[in-house]
Amino acid sequence: MAETVVAPSWRFVASHPAHVVAFVGGIGLIRFAPGTFGTLAAFPLHWWFAAHLTGYSQLMLLAGLFVLGIWAAGRTVRDLGVPDHGGVVWDETVAFLLVLFFSPADRLWQAFAFLLFRLFDIFKPPPIRHFDQTVHGGFGVMFDDLLAAGYTLLCLAAVKAIID
Repeated sequence: MAETVVAPSWRFVASHPAHVVAFVGGIGLIRFAPGTFGTLAAFPLHWWFAAHLTGYSQLMLLAGLFVLGIWAAGRTVRDLGVPDHGGVVWDETVAFLLVLFFSPADRLWQAFAFLLFRLFDIFKPPPIRHFDQTVHGGFGVMFDDLLAAGYTLLCLAAVKAIID
């Protein structure tokens, strides 16, 4: 990892395609709760995907976006000189897209999923925190959010089973 930490700016984001992806076009530059805004960015993407793509196509696209994120996040955190900079929000966007894919299409369910995902992403219950601290690089950045998505989906399934 580089010794010098670069303070991200619009110039930094625009300096490489990986940075544009990792910062979700600049959303990661928002100073207050960039991960929350990165998660919110998944909503319009999901709605567009759901209206225009088959389920299989959406899953294939999500897999591709995850792989793209490994590259983009890896390059960006290396250039910033930190293991997982808060402005790198592609991981939240892609992981929450997965949650939305498997969630009921109802807006209330989607809002509940958003809340759960943010809680798991922020508090990082075991084993999320372990992987967040031990798995580095682009895969590490993406993986802890994938685990948060898994926890979210398990909770949604449990609540749905209880109320149905």
